[in-house]
Amino acid sequence: MDSMGDVLRAWKRSPELQDIEQLAARVLGDPLVQKLRSRYPGLDERTLRLNMNRLHQCATEYRNCKACPGLERCPNDLQGHYTRITCEQVNGRWQLYDHKTACPKWVAHEQQEQIRRRITSFNADFDFSADYDLEEMFDLDPERINAVHQLLAYIDRTQEEGLQKKGLFLMGSFGTGKTYMAAFLLHELAKAGYSGVIVYMPEFVEDAKALMMEPQKLKETLSLMKECDLLVFDDIGAENLSPWVRDHVLGAILNYRMNRKPTFYTSNYDLDSLEKHFSFTHKEGEEMHKGQRLMDRIRPFVDVVHVRGRNHRG
Repeated sequence: MDSMGDVLRAWKRSPELQDIEQLAARVLGDPLVQKLRSRYPGLDERTLRLNMNRLHQCATEYRNCKACPGLERCPNDLQGHYTRITCEQVNGRWQLYDHKTACPKWVAHEQQEQIRRRITSFNADFDFSADYDLEEMFDLDPERINAVHQLLAYIDRTQEEGLQKKGLFLMGSFGTGKTYMAAFLLHELAKAGYSGVIVYMPEFVEDAKALMMEPQKLKETLSLMKECDLLVFDDIGAENLSPWVRDHVLGAILNYRMNRKPTFYTSNYDLDSLEKHFSFTHKEGEEMHKGQRLMDRIRPFVDVVHVRGRNHRG
């Protein structure tokens, strides 16, 4: 039988122990651990060795962040986070604590996700998690600079004073960037915590007709549009209105929102032409008073913004 001394000597020579000692030497010699020791001169090697796992993870994740492969391929234990070590003395003994800290990429990602969650889109194809290019709005077409300035002034006013009673009516020809400007407004004000809904009118009107058969879903949809902070009707005037959608859907929404919350519009029509559009339906023909009644819920509650420029869709 081997003596205890032989067993201990064999154990000290074992490859596993040598690997552990090599790892410990590497961790203790890591520049990040050396920096920690210089910050806390009282830290003794025994305490460091007792917290070897924490130190190893901190150093490894720090190196991963320095060579960041992108948030989607983050190799750290918790995506978008790295381990940070703090130290303090408790009853004369040093204690090490590890903390998961969000990296800048994760913070930016979360901010964009919050924006995306605050904005609901009905039939409008937008990626509200992407950044919007303010310079592009200025540089792409000098003719719309005045419109962009009006839009930015409205955003600044809302950020400083809170939700406005009036919205904006972005009016202009095809392809001048009206929808992009409205989406930019929603995106910027979502950063300030406001909820928004954008509705592409030509398709939404057709869907609303189908919702007549689903009263609960229709009620939920209308409630969302009534209650959201910012509502955008995109390409209004291009839809094929029925009397029911005009009077009981669009009319009900606008009747609720006026004097409460701002509504925004993009349109190829001016306000007078839009009134004529609302006054005629294929089912009922011309009903001037119905068109005027709806415009009474739009005209006083918007400032008109003329979006000039060439068609950028071609």
